[in-house]
Amino acid sequence: MAERHNTLVCTFDPTSPRITAYDIHEWIHQVLRIPEHAVSMIQIVGTKRQVYIQLIYNVYVSALIRETNGQDEYKHHNRVLSLVNRATAGMCTKRVRIANLPPEVKEQSIRTALTTFVTVLAVIEEMWTKMYRYKVQNGVRQFTIT
Repeated sequence: MAERHNTLVCTFDPTSPRITAYDIHEWIHQVLRIPEHAVSMIQIVGTKRQVYIQLIYNVYVSALIRETNGQDEYKHHNRVLSLVNRATAGMCTKRVRIANLPPEVKEQSIRTALTTFVTVLAVIEEMWTKMYRYKVQNGVRQFTIT
């Protein structure tokens, strides 16, 4: 299993307005003051309002957390301030959705394939919502993994 190394995770207030990728890049440069040569990856997880910033050295991650005690603010264009938590990123529980699976593909087959890389904790077969006439499986399976 892979684990994140030298990675800072910035979690924005979930009630705050969405931030564009461009604005995040500018925030990293102007507020966090991380030089371009020190960044090896930026990953934005919009649904969780998180930005993962992988740096070339872990000492950068420690310093970025220490300088603000793990909390910061983001000033939006409309002057709204949002709280941002800074932390060291690790591997945790994730949900992976696999779409377009025919019902003939058995759960155990997928579990076996996934266990090469991760530990499967749970499986949910998604259903069409009550909004639709037929509340049956929709061909999407959600795997909770670590």
